[in-house]
Amino acid sequence: MGGERLAELAASTADSDPLAGLAAVAWLRAETERVEATLVRRARNSGATWPQIAAALGVSKQAVHKKYAGRGLLGGQP
Repeated sequence: MGGERLAELAASTADSDPLAGLAAVAWLRAETERVEATLVRRARNSGATWPQIAAALGVSKQAVHKKYAGRGLLGGQP
């Protein structure tokens, strides 16, 4: 998804119709999750540790490991 579409969705959260805003939030959440997973995989494949990734995300090592370790995002790394 391109930056223009993300900007449109973000702007839609201020729509006068709260249901349209909620739909935009749902799409933004899904896209954010997809981008985060991609970046975690890239970071791990580049040698980043779980503590480094956790610090970048502002969460605990355990939280990020629990969320991503079993999702096949590690490119074969334990």
